[in-house]
Formats: sequence, C-alpha cells, structure tokens
Amino acid sequence: MRRKRSLSLFITAIGVACLVILGSGKHNFLRLGFLQQPPAIAQSVRISDAWQQVYQQLPDLPLENQYINRQTGKVDPENTLIRRLISYHTYVKGRPPNYRLDWKLTLADYLGANEWIREESYPGHDTLRQNPLEGDRAAIERLSRNQRNALVQALVNVFSGVSKDNS
Repeated sequence: MRRKRSLSLFITAIGVACLVILGSGKHNFLRLGFLQQPPAIAQSVRISDAWQQVYQQLPDLPLENQYINRQTGKVDPENTLIRRLISYHTYVKGRPPNYRLDWKLTLADYLGANEWIREESYPGHDTLRQNPLEGDRAAIERLSRNQRNALVQALVNVFSGVSKDNS
C-alpha cells in the first residue's frame, strides 16, 4: 500500500512538472537552463562579425543600412538588416544560432506569422534616429521563398562553421 502511494505521488509530481514546463508558454524550457547558451560550436563565430559572412555568401541581400546614428548624426553603414536580424534572434529572442528551425521561427516573426516583434526591444531602436523594424520587415517580405531559404542556410553555415564550398 505504501509503495503504491509513493509511486502514485511520484507520477503525479512528474506530471505536474511536465505541465508547468509545457504549459508556461513557448520556449520556456530554454529559461530552465537546458539551452541557455548556444552550443560551443556556435561560439567560435562572433555574433557581431557574422553578418559580414552572411553578406559574403549572399551579396544580393538588401543592406538596409541607410539609418542615421543618433550619436554621430551620420549614416551607420555597419548597422545592417542582417546584423539586426542576428541580434534580434540571439539577444532579444535568445534562440540558438546554429539551428535552421530557430532561424525559420525568426523569419516567421518578421513576416508576422509567429511571435510579435516589440518595437521597443528591436535592435537599433535606441541607437538609430528611426526604428528600422518596419523597413526590415518590408525587406524580409520582399525576399522570395528561395531567398529566405538561402538566408537561413547561410546563417546556419556561418554559425556552424561550414563554408559555402562545403555545403
């Protein structure tokens, strides 16, 4: 009788734990520490430099770098669409940078099909005179499905250490 009750309590506890993890919102399992940091392989690429490698693989991608820096009053040519996309993906959403599905979710955010992007947390909102979010959304929407797939693959390549020749 005592074993049966202990087993029953144990199963109930596991069930409650699963409900808490699964029922508390999207991606909350990440906050529990399972995937807090991107895998070590992804850390070999500096996030601040990865955008350049993506543009090397896909030179026809729009730069969207015409925005004026608040401090300098000049156009910031290094504040590009892909740099902001990578920052949004890794810093704002906390998604790992070397998985295709996570990049697809990020693109779905830009297309309005997944999670809502908050203007006040979008990269560049505090450093540029104009928040680039709407322009970035429009640039992503103008990409064809093939271009978006190529972008996802280029991002995965960069963060997985795969060169374009090896893919």
